[in-house]
Amino acid sequence: MTTTSTDERPAPLTDAERRQLGEQRRRLGVGLLGLAVAGLAAMWLLLELAGGAPQAPPAGIPDPGALTGWAIPVLELVSHAAAILVVACLVVPVLVVRRLADELGRASHRAVRTATWAAVVWFVAALAQGVFTVSDLFAQPVGELEWRAVQTYFTDVSQGQAAVTQLVLVAVVAGMTRWVATARESTGLLLVSLVALVPPVLTGHSASSGSHDLAIVSMVVHVLAAVVWIGGVVALWWHLADAPVARARAARRFAGVAAWAFAATAVSGILNAAVRVGGPGGFLDSAYGRGALAKIGVIVVIGVVAWLVRRRALAGLADGAAARRTFLLLTATEIGWMAVAVGLGVALSRTPPPVEDTYTSGAEALLGAPMPPAPTFERLLVGFNPSGVGLLVVVGGLAAYVAGVVALRRRGDRWPVLRTVSYVAGLAIVGYATLGGLGVYSHVMFSAHMVSHMLLSMVAPILLVAGAPITLALNALPGSDVRGGQGPRQILAAALQSKPAAILSHPLVTAALFIGSLYGVYFTGAFEWLMQNHLGHAWMELHFLITGYLFYESLVGIAPVPHRLPYLARLGMLVVVAPFHAFFSIALMSSTTPVGEGFYRAIDRPFARDLVADQNLGGSLSWAVGEIPILMVVLILLAQWFRHDRAESSRHDRREAASDDAALKAYNERLAAIGREDVERR
Repeated sequence: MTTTSTDERPAPLTDAERRQLGEQRRRLGVGLLGLAVAGLAAMWLLLELAGGAPQAPPAGIPDPGALTGWAIPVLELVSHAAAILVVACLVVPVLVVRRLADELGRASHRAVRTATWAAVVWFVAALAQGVFTVSDLFAQPVGELEWRAVQTYFTDVSQGQAAVTQLVLVAVVAGMTRWVATARESTGLLLVSLVALVPPVLTGHSASSGSHDLAIVSMVVHVLAAVVWIGGVVALWWHLADAPVARARAARRFAGVAAWAFAATAVSGILNAAVRVGGPGGFLDSAYGRGALAKIGVIVVIGVVAWLVRRRALAGLADGAAARRTFLLLTATEIGWMAVAVGLGVALSRTPPPVEDTYTSGAEALLGAPMPPAPTFERLLVGFNPSGVGLLVVVGGLAAYVAGVVALRRRGDRWPVLRTVSYVAGLAIVGYATLGGLGVYSHVMFSAHMVSHMLLSMVAPILLVAGAPITLALNALPGSDVRGGQGPRQILAAALQSKPAAILSHPLVTAALFIGSLYGVYFTGAFEWLMQNHLGHAWMELHFLITGYLFYESLVGIAPVPHRLPYLARLGMLVVVAPFHAFFSIALMSSTTPVGEGFYRAIDRPFARDLVADQNLGGSLSWAVGEIPILMVVLILLAQWFRHDRAESSRHDRREAASDDAALKAYNERLAAIGREDVERR
């Protein structure tokens, strides 16, 4: 059964209020036009200064024409603006809803219907951008293109395939918004629209720059965080004319999200720009670097101004028209600067970064980094690998955990120090396996890769699970801000009890994923394909960490998941799983066919050239490293079992003491009655 949020239904408007609202909407239209002009102006200025604007080629060189040169960035800007508007529209219900199952109110319904047309604009702009990109690639005016060339681009070229994936997702959003009736459905389409932003990022400048992993991951985070940030601010405008309670609730809910989105946008933007310009010094040595520095400066200014001014505006937002005008002026100013930042970002996407063609060999292009020197103990100990996945997990995981602990302390609650120490130690191991010296050589040596795999799938997850991050989140996240509603805490609790969570957390499923990953990745040819892909190694790192976490959560975790086996059954499952890991290691040690041979032959490393010997070493290290976590888990399980039995015994003793040993007396009386019956029968 669904309900409608009554807070989202404003009282009937008077004639004066209707005129005021109409004037406000006209001003909003003028403001949106101003935003478009600001974005276009920023884009044009940076393209002209950085050399990304269309230039007349030398005589005899094919030229697609100025139309194609300018159409691509303009269409990209339109596509970004439409995507932001889609996200903004789909966020509107979340900002005021009581429960996700609630039906849409008037403002939310209007916003979701607007998302339909915004998604159509997004689709058309992205499609047209793809056609003009073909014109640019073939250096032919768009009017002279053959259909076969366009078809080949969208079906055979990675950039075109990414565009097709985005177009399909955007079409789903455009089609499904017409049937959205609840906040839950709107949230689902919001997630689809955010996923639709990712495919083009995987084939842009980030995919051709140095440190592919860090460049791509940081850009994905940057785009998603920026769109959520800007879209959330736009979404607040839908509630400016609503009931005061709903208006204030929308602004209050988004304030916390905006802080995290700003931090993610700024940090990821700095990292991505640093990768493309070759380090901090490159920001001033190239037009691209100076443009990136200007964009970062704009983002920081927006964040600082929003933090300083919005706090005062939020306090009085529910009070009256003056507060609404103040908030409207603030958000309009903020979005204006955001439009400038988006325009600068589009211009940067058309400006070649200085490190795009750094690598001179096929091996370096395949690795996304120069070949490291021969490994030594010191290099393995203190080396550094700029891994995007590693930074995302370590920095993001640490920031979220610290925020949770701080939130508990502010409420006067305590969080066990040992759990914090365990979690930080787990992140440190993740950091060493991905960012440290081991991460450097895991890309070029199978033995180092297997040690990294063991640390990520068998050692770090145990410590992370012992840190109980899910339980911390359930305690630290805010509850509902309305009576009977759903806040982040209730949504997380419901997600943990959902059918997908029940399947993923089922002990049999976690064990199958944990063991199946070993044989599925390394004995099917998948390993070589993944290593030859820029993000393949990163995917393996994340996959090993997640499957290991799920497996050990089902064994020794305390999160409130649907299925939790008895302790004896958990020990039995561990006894069953352990031999599969041992057999895997033995198979690697005894095999004379190198796993991923094509990849290792292609990079042609100048050290450890015997691939079979390196693989045998990897198998032996995998066996040795894998035995320690299993012993750790056995000890943890026995300790948990012992504590559980003691707690049960204590509870039983307390119940008996409270009832004056009623159960024991009843038992004795029953025995006495049986004895009397025996005597009488005799």
